[in-house]
Amino acid sequence: MGLPYDEVRHALIQSLQAYGYRRGENLHITIESAQNDVQQGMTLLEKAQLNKFDLFYTGGTVATIAAKNVLLGQQTPVVFASPTDPVGIGVIDGFKFPPKANFTGVCYPVPVKARLRFIRQLLPKARTFGLIFADMPQSHSYNRWLQALLQDDPEFKDIRILYRAVPLVLGEEGDLRMAQAAIPIIQALDNQVDAFIKPNDQLGSRRAFAQTVYEHAKKPLIGLVRQDVMQNWGASAVIYPSHTSIGQQAAFMIKRLLEGEVVANIIPQWPTQFGYAIDLPKTRQYHISVPVGLLQLAGDNVIK
Repeated sequence: MGLPYDEVRHALIQSLQAYGYRRGENLHITIESAQNDVQQGMTLLEKAQLNKFDLFYTGGTVATIAAKNVLLGQQTPVVFASPTDPVGIGVIDGFKFPPKANFTGVCYPVPVKARLRFIRQLLPKARTFGLIFADMPQSHSYNRWLQALLQDDPEFKDIRILYRAVPLVLGEEGDLRMAQAAIPIIQALDNQVDAFIKPNDQLGSRRAFAQTVYEHAKKPLIGLVRQDVMQNWGASAVIYPSHTSIGQQAAFMIKRLLEGEVVANIIPQWPTQFGYAIDLPKTRQYHISVPVGLLQLAGDNVIK
């Protein structure tokens, strides 16, 4: 549980209610947490199969991996929301193809090209970035996308990213312990980079890491989620996927399935809406001149 999964699920349930599906009346939902543990997720799903649910919903990368191991190829449809790389996980072949089995859904990230273009607009002279990540599947998928983009796209041939991993720590305070483990890495990278980029994983989606970078580095941090800026977690700016949009997109897929549509007709999707947020006191602190266009895109998501 936690960000972004709670917000996505809340938007999903609200959307289903708007379609006429109401919990306690004509909609029964059982919610379980795998606590970022694939094996625990598999155990939960194996037990859940006995209840003969009409469909399964999985939030995030770990839950989707667990569902693949237990449910792929079965008759019950599975709708995922927020996994980083469902293609890499192996539950779909792509976002332009009909589902190959019983899985469809909405992935999480802002496409890496869109994120780097945002960073380039904000920091046109920056060339070297530090990316500290948790050793978990969504991190590896996202980092591979970044590496492929930098290698293949001439638009970003001058960009260099220094990747550093911290061991994955599970549990309620796992993100805090991982952030603490990252302190010496942050300090070592600070003089080598122009800015830090938040990772696309459990470490990146929580407050502790952003706060730790802000406290221990002299370079700005580009965030991952809206709260990085709007709740003063420590990032200077962020382009983020709309959690509400992801939930709404997944809810529409579930609606279609409940009304008899087959999974093969429901094409997997990227998030359709992005948000922007800028912390002007922090950008001034780091001598960043924010383009007017980015401020306009951020709208009300500007801290002055």
